[in-house]
Amino acid sequence: MIKAIRWIVPLFAVGLLSGCAWVTLTPAGEQVQVASKEAVANCQRVGKTTVSTLSQVAGLNRYEESMQDELNKLARNSAVELGGDTVVPISAIEDGKQVFEVYRCRSSETQ
Repeated sequence: MIKAIRWIVPLFAVGLLSGCAWVTLTPAGEQVQVASKEAVANCQRVGKTTVSTLSQVAGLNRYEESMQDELNKLARNSAVELGGDTVVPISAIEDGKQVFEVYRCRSSETQ
């Protein structure tokens, strides 16, 4: 019974943590969208950003969907600093890191 508890409690904790949102969007980041490469054909490229998040919690790999959501939020927040309003992922997630290109698609009058 005690051996079972030793495994159940950490697994339960990891399960709870893996669903937690570690990253929040800034108010400015909320105005940035994630798009495909095709969607930015008529946009101005303003830079590139590499963002990262935890790829493991308590030694266990995190769900890719959770990491992608956090990386998208981080890229959106980062795009604001470059004057962008759209981000496009250009690499796969590797060890919790991903590269995004940053674009300006809206004119400064509409922002």
